[in-house]
Amino acid sequence: MPSNVGKVRNEDINPCIEESDDSRKCLDANNYNKDKCTAYFIKYKNCRKFWHGIMLQRRKEGVRPDIPTLKEREEILRARGGKPY
Repeated sequence: MPSNVGKVRNEDINPCIEESDDSRKCLDANNYNKDKCTAYFIKYKNCRKFWHGIMLQRRKEGVRPDIPTLKEREEILRARGGKPY
């Protein structure tokens, strides 16, 4: 398995695995008609945007690692009352 695949599927590195999988499943179910999966693409894009903002904030504050771990992300989402995307 290439090293990039391991990074993409690592929950501590990729906070949007669920949204990515949902997009892929939608494409599979709709014979790759992208027009029918727009909502999933938007949700994935918003997920990436949200966690990118968190990552930039952590970098400014000197917090390591840049992207929160799975446990930290669960706490952040719980504090916000669920997924904002």
